[in-house]
Amino acid sequence: MRYGIKKAKEGFTLVELMIVVAIIGVLAVLAIYGVRKYIANSKTAEARNSLGQIAKDAATKYEKEGMNPTVLAPAGSTAVLRALCASAENTVPPGGVAPKGMKYQSSGVNWDGTKNPAIGWYCLKFELDQPQYFLYNYGATGTLGNPTDTFAATANGDLNGDGIMSTFAILGSITSEMRLLTAPNIAETNPEE
Repeated sequence: MRYGIKKAKEGFTLVELMIVVAIIGVLAVLAIYGVRKYIANSKTAEARNSLGQIAKDAATKYEKEGMNPTVLAPAGSTAVLRALCASAENTVPPGGVAPKGMKYQSSGVNWDGTKNPAIGWYCLKFELDQPQYFLYNYGATGTLGNPTDTFAATANGDLNGDGIMSTFAILGSITSEMRLLTAPNIAETNPEE
C-alpha cells in the first residue's frame, strides 16, 4: 500500500515528457502548414472570384441586345447587335507589373480608361475597390459578334515575393450559333506561389 502512494507522488518520467514534447511538435508543424495553406488559398480566392465576375460581365454585355441607332421606316426592322467588349486599354495596376508580395490599391481612374462604353473595364462594368494581390488584364479578339471572336481575362501575382508568378486565366468564345461560351474552369499555374 505504501508503494502505491509513493509512486503517485513521483511525477513524470523523462520518456513520458519526451513523448509529449514530440506530439506537440508534430501538431505545431501541422498547424503551421495548415495556416500557410489557408493564407495562400485566401489570396488566390481574390483572383478566382474576380475572373469569374469578369466572365459573367462579358457574358452579360454580349447578351445585351443592342439595335442599330437609325430611324426605322414603317414596317421596317433592324438586326440585333451583339458584341464583346473590346480589349482593356490598360492593365490594373497600370504598367503591366504585378504587385510583388504586397497588395495594390487601385482607384476608379485605373478601371475607367476613356469611359468608352465599348472598351475594356468600363464596358464590362468591372472594378475592384479593395486592395488586390493581382495584376488584371482583359483582352478580346474581334468585337463584332462573329463566331471567331474570343476573350481572355488573366490575373498574375507574386503572392510571396519570391519572383515566381501565380497565373489565373479564363477564356470565352462565340460559337457558330452566336452564343458566348466561357470555360467551365479557371486555368491555374503556380496558384500558391
